[in-house]
Amino acid sequence: MIRNRTIVFQGLAGAIDCAIDWPSEPPRGWALVLHPNPVQGGTRDNKVVTTIARSCVQDGLVAVRPNFRGIGLSEGEFDNGVGEMEDMLALVNQFATAYPDIAAGTWVLGGFSFGTSVGAQLYTALAERGEKLPDAVILAGSAIERFKFRNVELPDDTLLIHGELDDVVPLSETMDYARGVDLPVVVVPGAGHFFHGKLIPLRRLVEQRLQALKSV
Repeated sequence: MIRNRTIVFQGLAGAIDCAIDWPSEPPRGWALVLHPNPVQGGTRDNKVVTTIARSCVQDGLVAVRPNFRGIGLSEGEFDNGVGEMEDMLALVNQFATAYPDIAAGTWVLGGFSFGTSVGAQLYTALAERGEKLPDAVILAGSAIERFKFRNVELPDDTLLIHGELDDVVPLSETMDYARGVDLPVVVVPGAGHFFHGKLIPLRRLVEQRLQALKSV
């Protein structure tokens, strides 16, 4: 059974209200899963976000699902990805201080839509600072270019998952991005942006990526 709690970290604009999901067994690491555009109703409870998080928890990871600025009890206002990325940097450091043993284990960075852009820029900032990097990056419905305010760097084994029929971020947009950075894209046939009716294949893709981490 997944145990759900809440936890508050402090970002540059104030409180970052987070759900934190605990596995039934002692955790072997953690996952940070970032939600879609808050201006368009995105929250930490989005079905794609919770699907990714649930897969991580079932694989033995603590899953942290923050609400971005201005959503729920999180303070501040939408900052087009700039402040949100800085907040996530603060969250990562505070999580490591609060849960050093968990943070020392496997770390997965996940995101959906707007959350993919924040996640990609977070990964880049961590790399530039020489801080611990995620062991896996899983991005669904990628909107990296739409909210990019700096160059981004992602690992070669980044899992990019996209819906064939995405009408919010067209598949062609993600293919253009992936072509430029030489990353493969896994396309879910018949899936729209929110993966309605396609959450099971999405979950399986996430599970396969998590299983691959154990064989490294």
